[in-house]
Order: sequence, then C-alpha cells, then structure tokens
Amino acid sequence: MQLIDIGVNLTHPSLAREAAALLERAYAAGVVQLILTGTDLQDSRQALELRAQLDPAGQRLFSTAGVHPHQASDWNSSVAADLGELLRQPGVCAVGECGLDFNRDFAPRAQQEKALEAQLELAVELGMPVFLHERDASARLLAILRPFRDRLPAAVVHCFTGDKPALYGYLDLDLHIGITGWICDERRGTHLHPLVGQIPQGRLLLESDAPYLLPRTLRPKPKNGQNEPAYLPLVLQEVARNRGETPAQLAAHTTACARQLFVLPDLPDQQGTGQP
Repeated sequence: MQLIDIGVNLTHPSLAREAAALLERAYAAGVVQLILTGTDLQDSRQALELRAQLDPAGQRLFSTAGVHPHQASDWNSSVAADLGELLRQPGVCAVGECGLDFNRDFAPRAQQEKALEAQLELAVELGMPVFLHERDASARLLAILRPFRDRLPAAVVHCFTGDKPALYGYLDLDLHIGITGWICDERRGTHLHPLVGQIPQGRLLLESDAPYLLPRTLRPKPKNGQNEPAYLPLVLQEVARNRGETPAQLAAHTTACARQLFVLPDLPDQQGTGQP
C-alpha cells in the first residue's frame, strides 16, 4: 500500500531542520512520494533546493511554486517573471499555492484576485495543474476559475474544509479535492464526514499540510504537537471509514489520482516499506 502526500510545508523551519529524518519516517509509514508546497518565491526556491538535496534521483519529492493569497500584496511583474522561471524547473509539478483567503484577509481582496488570475494565466501558458487555497471565498473563487477551467489541465482545492454547496461547485467545475487531518477533528471537522463520501474516485486526494493540522485521532500525540507526513495514514483511515472503503482501497485510488494529476512516476511496491 502506497500513499502520496500532496501538500507538506517542508520548508517550514520546524520541519526543514529535521527533513531527512522526517522523510524516513514518512517512507516507513508508506508515504512514498510527497509534494512540497511553495507559498512565495523564497519558499518555492527552498522547496526546489530541498528536493535536489533530499531526493537527487527525483522519484520521491516534487514541489509547487506560487504566491499564497496571504502574500498577494507582493505580487508584481518582477515576481511574475521570477515565478515563471521557477515553474519551468524540473520537479515543479503545479502552480501554487495560490487562491483566495477572505477569512484572514492578510492582503486586500482585489490584490488576491489579481495575483490568482495572473497565476492561472501562467498555468494555462505552461499547461500545469493548479494547487488552490480557499477560505470563506468559494463563490468568488469559482467565478474567477470558471473562464479558465477549459484551458487548465487540472486544479485541486487543497485542504478542503468547506460546506456542501462549495464542494458541489468545485466538483461541477471538475476540480480535485484535497482532504487533510481537519476531518479527524471532532470539534470542527465532522461536517466533512458525509461530504467525503460524495467525492468521486479520481477526484479525491490526501494531504498532511504538515506541520499544521495534526490529526486529533492520533494516539499518543507528539509532545511538540506538530503534524508530519508519517501521520497521513490517520487521515486515510478516517476518510476510508466515512466513505465505506477499506484503507487499501482508498490508498489505491487516491495514489493513482495524485500520480495522474501531478504526472508523478510510478514506484515499485517494495519502495513503500510501511503499511498504513
């Protein structure tokens, strides 16, 4: 059984300083490939550097490159040009993390929309999938995506935490949905339990979003309270339970889906040493 973590913030200082050991734990848990999330130019460059350092063969680690809505105020023509160069580097498999965040509003909404539209144009130009962030902005995100959708190869709404209308809107646009440990949170994630069963096979992906969103079903909890990709099997188990699937069935179709969407290489079974 193999798993792919489509979103890990390995450049976060708490993870980067022990990245090699963290990856060994992930591989031992059956998480055989990981996509490192880029959230601004510096972060995206660092993700590429970590990939080259920790996976010189280029079979296990991949990265995204983009500007998160929290950093949208920094968007300008120079950033756009530099990002375009990054996206052309080997191992970069998606544009993003980009999108809209009307929950925290760290950047003006108009600037968020401008940066998102520019990154969607880059994705169209380069024929790359998009790794999307959305909080409290599903209607606006759908409105912006709709004119681009036929020209994009694929897009995933990562860390989906929304409601049924948002989910159906994304599925109607043929988007993929990423599910994290949010679904393991009995305080705020139970609304996802019936929703994950309504995501078709071929559209569902799993992710840790580490170091954030430690699955609350994990026992014992780590003393540092920090999430890591080795805990992705907890997300697998919770999603499988709510879909009426076995963990092996869910692992098989979400892994196949991730490989197809991000154009990742197949790995022989013996390279996934763990059993989620």
